[in-house]
Amino acid sequence: MKRKKNLWLPAFFLLATLIAGCQNDTIPDEPKEAKPPASSTVSLTVWGAEEDQELLSQIIEGFEIEYQQEADFEITLQPQGESQCTNVLMGDLENGADVFAFADDQLNTLVAAGALEPIGHEDAVRASNLPEAVAAASVNDTLYAYPLTADNGYFLYYNSQYFSKEDVQSWDKMLEIAAGHNKKISMDWSSGWYVYSLFGNTGLTVGLNDDGITNYCTWNSTKGKIQGIDVAKAMVRMAKNPGFLSTDDAGFLEGVQNGTVIAGISGTWNAMAVEEAWGKGYSASKLPTYTCAGQQVQMASFSGFKLIGVNAYSEEQVWAAKLAEWITNEANQKLRFQLRGQGPSNANAAASEEVQGSPAIAALLEQSEFSSLQRIGGNFWDPVSAFTSGILEGSISGKNLQEQLDNMVTEITAL
Repeated sequence: MKRKKNLWLPAFFLLATLIAGCQNDTIPDEPKEAKPPASSTVSLTVWGAEEDQELLSQIIEGFEIEYQQEADFEITLQPQGESQCTNVLMGDLENGADVFAFADDQLNTLVAAGALEPIGHEDAVRASNLPEAVAAASVNDTLYAYPLTADNGYFLYYNSQYFSKEDVQSWDKMLEIAAGHNKKISMDWSSGWYVYSLFGNTGLTVGLNDDGITNYCTWNSTKGKIQGIDVAKAMVRMAKNPGFLSTDDAGFLEGVQNGTVIAGISGTWNAMAVEEAWGKGYSASKLPTYTCAGQQVQMASFSGFKLIGVNAYSEEQVWAAKLAEWITNEANQKLRFQLRGQGPSNANAAASEEVQGSPAIAALLEQSEFSSLQRIGGNFWDPVSAFTSGILEGSISGKNLQEQLDNMVTEITAL
């Protein structure tokens, strides 16, 4: 708060000076040179994943040291999952985080809401990152965020004590082996993100319409070599297999650690935990093929990228952008790989021998041939989860498969 000026003080001191001047002729001391004002304090709030808090603390500490001569910092780090970042931010955009991590599929929504502005130094960011990562951080060829990772996809983890490299080419073979050992192969059917793998290479399609909000979907199609009901029937067979387990990420890790899960579909964020649990048996590969309509279909995947955004409403735009650049620079992406096993989007970091030697990264690169960017409207997720829940519970099978496919697609494509 600004203090009010005491207007009577100048007159008082003028009178005192005149009186002193009458008493002696001494020349007053020259005023001392004023000290420069203390550096301003920069307050920033950063959102990042719960599991990244230790890493981000280290990165932020390095940032504060790097720029300690330019400003004092008050940087608050708060846990916020990348997948829910946009929903939370939209709740109070003006008071949201200055710098935040988010999944690339949220970019269009953030740009449309005015939460992100085109970034500066665009040429430098484009030149230092993988082209796919730059594309994922752009809308209509304009860059709106800083690429952070190029590994937000999924592939197959397997324990080589049970499977050979040939075995893991076939989902059917793997289920047979797992059932024979009274073990499980896991996949998360509660999320359409993973369920897409069964539809993605069949000729059946799903995606975002030009309005950027609604979806198109042909997963219920009754035409073509592979029809929607063919995929649904394959899913019913999988669900009944004693070697199959539908579980989320936490369930996958729990099974890996207690020995009940010997293979599963997941991403690089679990690489260190899986390697620790399986030791020498730790292996990874692209997704296998599965039997559908009497043929072998290569499982597809969504590819994804993690990005760092700068809130357009931040009161510290310049410093927020500096911090975003710092979090995503080559050195800190290498550090992220070392501490968290996450694949860099920075081209130099991604090309390093250490990164290239990672089984998880190698599997992700192998799967990239069969992957596509996730661009899906919000109506996609719940209908897919409801459909797969019905299959797992046994309430969707046989005669009502097509009806339930039709219902799912109607909800996915709803306006």
